[in-house]
Amino acid sequence: MPEKRNIDGVIDFPAAIKGKIEYDAPLAGLTWFRTGGNADILFTPEDEDDLALFLKALPNDMPVLPLGVGSNMLIRDGGVEGAVIRFGKKFSSCSVSDNEIMAGAGTPDITVARKALDASLSGFEFLRGVPGTIGGALKMNAGAYGREIKDIFKSARTMDRSGDIHELTYDDMGFSYRKTSVPNDHIFLNAVFEGIKGDPEEIQLRMNEIGNAREESQPLRTRTGGSTFKNPDGYSAWKLVDEAGCRGFRIGGACVSEKHCNFLINEGSATARDIEELGEEVRKRVKEKSGVELQWEIKRVGRKS
Repeated sequence: MPEKRNIDGVIDFPAAIKGKIEYDAPLAGLTWFRTGGNADILFTPEDEDDLALFLKALPNDMPVLPLGVGSNMLIRDGGVEGAVIRFGKKFSSCSVSDNEIMAGAGTPDITVARKALDASLSGFEFLRGVPGTIGGALKMNAGAYGREIKDIFKSARTMDRSGDIHELTYDDMGFSYRKTSVPNDHIFLNAVFEGIKGDPEEIQLRMNEIGNAREESQPLRTRTGGSTFKNPDGYSAWKLVDEAGCRGFRIGGACVSEKHCNFLINEGSATARDIEELGEEVRKRVKEKSGVELQWEIKRVGRKS
């Protein structure tokens, strides 16, 4: 395992920073898997100016990782090198103007869906089925039930490592399946989305359908990270995993869900290593069975143990 960097007190953070700075901070409790190591630094900024001050104080070679609710992320057991940015309430605003919704990076996706329902705006219903927050949804062009972030996107604001803010248009995003071309050193701050006026009863009905479908097909009340693998062109990842005989397969305290084969579960004692090794073994067996190479959708970060 790579040696941890001793940075407590080494970085001279400005006294003007108002947010909370923690060293060697536990991250397991901040993720859906409930496993993994600590962050060298965990920072919760008060506002955009606070975030800019923090970023400017960091060494140029120090990695920075934004963290939402940890729904689609596996933190490795060795912890995360550098700084983890956790967005609090100041980055979770959500407001409606005509047919547009502005949402902060820390806003839960389901909150945006409900806000759209209240405003009788159609097009946002799929967010009822997307776990996580808007920042992550933007970064990976999150989608579900036939829709993606790109279908409602209008503009976004990001901050780079120098603390400078950038205004991004649709073309700047470079949308593709479960990813964008936005530079990795850009942190999403907020975005504007656009819908169309609709019938609130129809919008509610569609949201109910999505909620019920998730409840029936996915292991929602378990320690999981959401969909594990991307759907390859022409295939469903869960079917490939099932056909490879991996339903219920276990390594250590981790298992492939019996309910939905594209979900990995921490049964309570799993390490991040258990979960990652399980995923890699599933990928191997699927490749051997079907010739298809599955790609991870869950973001795996940090030092391997």
